[in-house]
Amino acid sequence: MKILLDTNVLLRLGDAGREAHAEVVDAVDWLVNQSHEIILVPQVLYEYWVVATRPVENNGLGMMPKLVDRAISEWILLFRLLQDERGVFRSWRDLVTRHEVKGKVAHDARLVAAMERHDVGTLLTFNKTDFARFGMINAVTPREILTDGLPA
Repeated sequence: MKILLDTNVLLRLGDAGREAHAEVVDAVDWLVNQSHEIILVPQVLYEYWVVATRPVENNGLGMMPKLVDRAISEWILLFRLLQDERGVFRSWRDLVTRHEVKGKVAHDARLVAAMERHDVGTLLTFNKTDFARFGMINAVTPREILTDGLPA
């Protein structure tokens, strides 16, 4: 099964000092050991760059761009990166219209659109409720993975 990592999972995975780092590492290890395919899409990496390079006082990690670029290169080696394509836009536009999405949730809709276009059914995220409106995907938290595994 393909599992997309949300940005909030990737941020914790890459920062040993961040809350829930060990939980994310264990959940990703469990998924890999169960032969699930860990997926990234460009949007997750864009968002990772934004937070990782943003100053700590502005709720970022305060990392230098060179280090963030190195981290992204490592993620791409570890996990499969699916490319953006024109069909993602059409799918996104349909989702935001159908679900009457407003504001920042449109970013979440774009992840769901990429998941639809690439046949990825599950998202690993700390913001499960943000994706509840999109019934076509399954959003799970790292804690759920560790306690219950993946739902059938």
